[in-house]
Amino acid sequence: MARRAAYTQVNRLNFTNPDHVNGMGDKTFRGFQCLNKECTCFFFIQTETIEPDFEFICESCGFVHAAGETTKLYDYELKDRRDNSLIEEGAFEILHDDYVSESKEYKYCIVCGALKPFELFDVHGSRRTGRQGECRVCKQSYNAIKNQTRLTEQHREASQKRRLYTHFEDRKKMDLGAIYARFDNRCFKCGTDLSEDLIAGVAKKEGNLDHTLPVFFLWPLTTDNATLLCRQHNGEKAEKWPGTYYSEAEMKRLSAMTGIEYRLLEAAPTFNPEALAKLKDPNFVESLFEKFARYPQELLRLRNRILKHTGFDFLDVTEKLSPDWKRQADALKD
Repeated sequence: MARRAAYTQVNRLNFTNPDHVNGMGDKTFRGFQCLNKECTCFFFIQTETIEPDFEFICESCGFVHAAGETTKLYDYELKDRRDNSLIEEGAFEILHDDYVSESKEYKYCIVCGALKPFELFDVHGSRRTGRQGECRVCKQSYNAIKNQTRLTEQHREASQKRRLYTHFEDRKKMDLGAIYARFDNRCFKCGTDLSEDLIAGVAKKEGNLDHTLPVFFLWPLTTDNATLLCRQHNGEKAEKWPGTYYSEAEMKRLSAMTGIEYRLLEAAPTFNPEALAKLKDPNFVESLFEKFARYPQELLRLRNRILKHTGFDFLDVTEKLSPDWKRQADALKD
């Protein structure tokens, strides 16, 4: 099928890239840390320049990484557990050739000029690297301008919303592996296989995790409050309460898998009571207005949502805030 003719064109004005980025759109690099455990130096070596008899000397500590050489990490003993007899002993070593060849690949973005891991560039079969010239962040911004879908101010508002929600997040570390295992590495809604998110059997991505009880109502993303969804259904579910998105059967299964009570899943949307308790603290509210002084709109919209659903106005908990905030918040009401 022939491609549809483009009806818009984005012209770059006042655009330059530093010399070290020019011509690097299809060059790849290997990135790896110095094998000296006492050194924090990180190498970026252009893949095409790595010879079979390579030798890289760390500029920071002088450690030599050379083809055919090994680095000993520790001595070992292999024993028979039945009688504790020694089977073998020796040095645990890694071959420098393997260490370099297994290192992560990087490339430059031809727009922002940053050296980034391959996975941050979309696939492009016709390019030598097999990846787009622009990283995903730059590509999304470009498409937003070209297609007139989202403005910079909208991106900024979305960023401020994410920043605001982090102040109500649970600081406990999530167990990504437990979440993926719970859902058998598949989208809960459609069963799409999401095992590509796993690296060596360990979950490394949060992008397909949905707040079962939504962050829109200040519920944090935790090991227990996470549902594995594909990108499409994660987008559809965004900001929706489970009872308005899932079927009765799905909610019963979700309750069994997450431990969230069924009656809470099916009920009317409810704000997280722990988050509301924070908003009853004058110091907490005042600190929020200080942190979001430049872009307060999302904070004011949150006030309006909570006031509408609960009758609680966190602008009333302190006398130190200007009364003008209420006028601005009221002006943002639907």
